[in-house]
Amino acid sequence: MALIVIPAPLSEPQATLPVVAIKADRHDLARRRWRAVAEDGQEFGFDLTKPVRHGQTVYATPTQRYVIQQHPEPTLVVALQLAPATAVGLGWAFGNLHLEASSEPSCMVVPDTTAARQLLARLEISFTEEVRVFRPGHFARVQQPPHELGPSHQHAG
Repeated sequence: MALIVIPAPLSEPQATLPVVAIKADRHDLARRRWRAVAEDGQEFGFDLTKPVRHGQTVYATPTQRYVIQQHPEPTLVVALQLAPATAVGLGWAFGNLHLEASSEPSCMVVPDTTAARQLLARLEISFTEEVRVFRPGHFARVQQPPHELGPSHQHAG
C-alpha cells in the first residue's frame, strides 16, 4: 500500500463506516509531523497544520474510515470534592512544576509520574490510579463544552 499523507482530519466523516484504528501515543499526537501504520497495514504520514486528537477521523474510503486511537496510559485521578481553595492550589502546584494536567467536571487527571505522586503526597491529597486516554490541556466545565489549551499552550513572557 502506498503512503497516504494527511494534512488535517476530515471535517464531516461518514460515521456509519466501519473503523480502522490508527494507534498512537499522546506524544506523537502532539506533533504535526509523524508516521503511523493503521491496523490493516495502511501507512500514513501526518503533515498537519495543528495536531490531531483521539477519536478524529483522518481518512476514509468508500468502505471504511481511519480513526486516531490514542494509547491509554497510567494516570492519577484526584476527585474534585475538595474545598475550592484546595483545588485552585492543587492546579497552581501542578502548573508551577510544569506538570501536565486535564480535568473533567468531577476530577483532575495527571500522568502517573514520580513528581506527581510526590506532590500529591506532600499536599496529603488522595488519588486513584487509572489507565485511561490522557489529554493534556483538556479542561471540562459543567454545562459547557471542554476547553482545549493543548500541548502548544505557552505562557506570555
